[in-house]
Amino acid sequence: METANFNDIFKSSILEKTSNFSIVDSLVGLLVAFLIGLFIYYVYKKTFSGVIYSHTFNISLIIMSMATALIIIGISSNVLLSLGMVGALSIVRFRTPIKDPMDIVYLFWAIVSGILCGAGFIPLVIIGSILIGTVLILFGNRIKVENPYLLVVRYDETSIENLLEHVISEQVKKHSIKSKSVMPGNDFEVTYEIRVKDNDMSFINNISNLAGVKSAIMLSYDGNFTA
Repeated sequence: METANFNDIFKSSILEKTSNFSIVDSLVGLLVAFLIGLFIYYVYKKTFSGVIYSHTFNISLIIMSMATALIIIGISSNVLLSLGMVGALSIVRFRTPIKDPMDIVYLFWAIVSGILCGAGFIPLVIIGSILIGTVLILFGNRIKVENPYLLVVRYDETSIENLLEHVISEQVKKHSIKSKSVMPGNDFEVTYEIRVKDNDMSFINNISNLAGVKSAIMLSYDGNFTA
């Protein structure tokens, strides 16, 4: 009959699993993930063409690439740990809305780079990131985004509707009616989605000066509208 001694009791499966753990490979993977994250950070800042630049989102791209690499390094040598990690991540819910499709591209780029760094595909992630970054830099600044606006006009006579439509069609690039409503006091309110010509906003003064127009307000929006 075999008896368990102190060494058998003290022996842990965790120590056995760490015997296959390479500190050098892990540090190299995390360092490359950090450098790739810095490259993504630079490309995002260089090619950003939105309205409000988010520095915290850009920093999160670096952290995301490193954190993803850390996860892949941890689960690459243990199947049970990988299954547990998948189950743990499946309950995570992200509440921050991502409205710009290009932000999703950068998030996916950071995650893929972290996976490749953690898996040890260092040459692949370097070559791929250089190519992706080059494409974004070459074409990103050439894309001109036409920011839509909402033009809200309040008037008190239905007879000026045709004149209002004529003025808007003559002085903006595109327009379409989003909503029309009757306000208290027999006032009318109409909302247009418009795209201006060369950022020319002077036409709103012409609309305000029309007889019967009480107010004309122009707002920038992201394309989502609820009447």
